[in-house]
Amino acid sequence: KKMTNQELEKFKVSSQLEHIQSKYEGGGNKITTRHEWATAHQRDSYASYVGQYPLLTFLSIAENESIARTRYRCIHKMIQPCGPPPVNPDKMQD
Repeated sequence: KKMTNQELEKFKVSSQLEHIQSKYEGGGNKITTRHEWATAHQRDSYASYVGQYPLLTFLSIAENESIARTRYRCIHKMIQPCGPPPVNPDKMQD
């Protein structure tokens, strides 16, 4: 059976999405939960804040805190940026 242009385009987009998801952890995949995705996104954001001095300075000024305190807070928030993972009812023990 010959594929139509629309089917080829859909296949192309799907394969590109799978490639991006396998290449970059933050992109997620079919089994990534909302909490996992949000956690990865928040960690990337905090790492960016700590890694870019002008952005860290901006946050420090906006929050009226020292740069060291802001850096410490950002690093500390990377541990569980979205709180503890939700309890999965399938994995609960009786």
